[in-house]
Amino acid sequence: MEMTEIFWGMFLTTTIGFILALTRACYKSKCKNCSICFGLINIERDTEGEIKEDMELGIKEEEKSNLK
Repeated sequence: MEMTEIFWGMFLTTTIGFILALTRACYKSKCKNCSICFGLINIERDTEGEIKEDMELGIKEEEKSNLK
């Protein structure tokens, strides 16, 4: 193996991991507006709808655990 193959493999893996971490951070934040890369990527979303969905999922999971 050459060093360039190892470098590009590590570079690609690190880049994909970084993109996934940014995506996860944007989803977990409950901000209405999220901007990444100095405004290159701007995401606006309905946080109230997401909070309702998360609460409904939590209630359903609690009901399932109570039935066991």
